[in-house]
Amino acid sequence: TPNDKFYRIDTALSVPQVSRRDWQLRIHGMVDRETTYSFDDLNRFEPIAKTVTLTCVSNPVGGELISNATWTGYRVRDILREAGIRSDADMVLSTSVDGFTVGTPVEALTDDRDAMLAIGMNGVALPAEHGYPARLVVPGLYGFVSATKWVVDLELTRFDRAEAYWTKLGWSAQAPIKTQSRIDVPRTGQRISAGPLTVGGVAWAQLRGIKAVEVRVDDGPWQPAQLGAAYSADTWRLWSFAWDAAPGPHTLAVRATDDTGAVQTGDTAGVIPDGATGWHTVSVQVD
Repeated sequence: TPNDKFYRIDTALSVPQVSRRDWQLRIHGMVDRETTYSFDDLNRFEPIAKTVTLTCVSNPVGGELISNATWTGYRVRDILREAGIRSDADMVLSTSVDGFTVGTPVEALTDDRDAMLAIGMNGVALPAEHGYPARLVVPGLYGFVSATKWVVDLELTRFDRAEAYWTKLGWSAQAPIKTQSRIDVPRTGQRISAGPLTVGGVAWAQLRGIKAVEVRVDDGPWQPAQLGAAYSADTWRLWSFAWDAAPGPHTLAVRATDDTGAVQTGDTAGVIPDGATGWHTVSVQVD
C-alpha cells in the first residue's frame, strides 16, 4: 500500500512533530535496569525489514481500515533484553509523545513474530502521520493494542495494574486479529453483464496465515477460490473466483480458513470490544 494511501486512525488532533535529534525512548517499570535510548543509540541493534499487514479493530466486515507495508527497524525484544524484563511482567504500556497509551502483551513483543520498533516504511523514513521517527509494529494484533505511533516510553507492568487509553473506554485489553476476508470486485450495487466474471478480494489472518478462501453465490454451496501467492503469514492474501454470472439479482459471500484450520465465523458482531466478525457479502444485478 503506498504510504499516502495507508489507513490512518489515531487520537492526535494534529500530527506530532518530533525530530530525530530530540527523540528518546525510555524503558522502565518492571525491569532490572531503566534505560533511555537516543535515535542514534538504536544503531547498535541489528536492523530488520518485514512486510506486515496492519488492521484497525474498528474495521467493519468488508471495511478498508487495513493496509500492507514493508517496515524497517529493530526487534523490540532486543531492545527490551538490555533492560532485563522481570519474570512477573506481562504487559508493556507504551506511550506516544502526545500521551496516548497502548497495552501490549510482553509475549507478543518478545516472541519470534519479530515485533518491531519501526523507523522506516516502504523504503523511506516513517512519514510524520505514521509515527516518525519511531513506532511499534506487532504482527497479529489489532493496532489499538500494539501500533503506538511517535512512541517515547515503554513501561514494563502488568495487565492487573495498568490500563491503556482504549481499555479504559470499554475495549478489550488483548485483541489478536481475527480471520477475515473481503470482496473487492464486484462492488455491492454494481450492475454487471451476464457471463464469465472474476470475483476477487483479499483475506487475512496475521500470524496464522490463510489456508483457503471460499465463495458462495446466493444460497448455493461454498466453492473454493483460487489463492494468490502467500508472501508470509503476516500479510493479507489475494484470492479470485471464476463465476459464470446468470441474469438477475445475486448475493455473493466470502469466508476464509486460516492455517490452523479454523474457519472464519459467520456470526455477526460489531467492532466493540475486540473486532468485528461475519461474512462479507455484496449484492449485484446481472443484466
